Amino acid sequence: MCLECNRANANPNTWTACVQVRQHVPHKRTFLYLEQLILRAGADAQCVNIKDIHEGLDFFFSNRAHALKLIDFLQGVVPARFRSDKQLVSHDIHTSTYNYKYTFSVEIAPICKDDLVCLPAKLSSSLGSLGPLVLCTRVANTLTLLDPTNLRSAVMEAPVYWRQPFSTMLSSRQLVEYIVLDIEPLQGVAAGGYGAFAQGGTRWCLAEAQVARKTDFGRNDTVYYARTHLGHILHPGDSAMGYDLANANLVDMDYEAHVNRGGTVPDVILVRKSYEEKRKKTRGRQNRAWKLKHLPIEAGEDRGRNEAAEMADRERFFEELEEDAEMRSRVALYKHPEAAAAMPAPTVMAHSEDLDYDDDDDADLPQVPLDELLDDLEGLGLDDEEHQQREHEEMADMME
Repeated sequence: MCLECNRANANPNTWTACVQVRQHVPHKRTFLYLEQLILRAGADAQCVNIKDIHEGLDFFFSNRAHALKLIDFLQGVVPARFRSDKQLVSHDIHTSTYNYKYTFSVEIAPICKDDLVCLPAKLSSSLGSLGPLVLCTRVANTLTLLDPTNLRSAVMEAPVYWRQPFSTMLSSRQLVEYIVLDIEPLQGVAAGGYGAFAQGGTRWCLAEAQVARKTDFGRNDTVYYARTHLGHILHPGDSAMGYDLANANLVDMDYEAHVNRGGTVPDVILVRKSYEEKRKKTRGRQNRAWKLKHLPIEAGEDRGRNEAAEMADRERFFEELEEDAEMRSRVALYKHPEAAAAMPAPTVMAHSEDLDYDDDDDADLPQVPLDELLDDLEGLGLDDEEHQQREHEEMADMME
């Protein structure tokens, strides 16, 4: 081993460069997704240690160049900016050598998928008078913003956002469940199923929906009318998650400026279809046939752990992978042999009199196709066998 490897094995806390990745949002779904991107790209190969800190992660490296390589990777997958600093550790006056510890602070834009934002007037005008009330439908190294009332969208580059940053007006934790009473598409007819494409080459289908809050059933007859981009997947009787702007207490300077200018504000903005009721029926008798790998993350002292919130964020992240094929294509999903073996046979479940089983529930639930799953070589022990075989071959070559 080289000197640096020996030092890392002797003391894992020895590091030269630290990359502090932060996102100032109340959930960790972005880092759950970022963890899978890092694993698939192997960006953690040179990492000495990883710590879970409040609102982010800390990556430690034994070389400054390795830290810069991770920062380049992060800027390619999320809208991020960074600044750097260094601290002198030691100085040899005889050889004029200096030892520094480098710290890089990486900030990810606090805009997540399904967030509702109100664009500033100047930025909205530069995007062709988009919005200003828009939904964030995709987060990569760019932000994809969609106006659900007319299906106009724009892709915002990270430098454009950081030149004129804006905050989230309502986040996904403030979504309200609605029941679709009636819906009528306004353009095109799309095929059913999540992720279907409407006519005209767009991913969405504009429709007029008549909805009511689920909590209002049995209390009042309040009905809301809204234009939505989910005309290709919503049907009467379905559940949908949306933002209740009619009863929300909104505090946002850009939103207040929009209202003062006489701008219109819809009562409801639907965000996505909800499969919660159908998932509750299958949750006790069916496990996911896939699994994810995880980074060796060490829990920090000042983390402020909230187990219930973490489990809810992780479950929602799994649901997003099942619902969004585009997001799933960037993540490595592996077969879960234990879950597949424990999964009950459909024929037995269909004829059971004790359980309320409906084939339509499973057919409508978004699931990960089996042909998209990879074989977990580590879980099957094949990597160990290949490693042992390689060692035997090396020993045989040395003896010869």
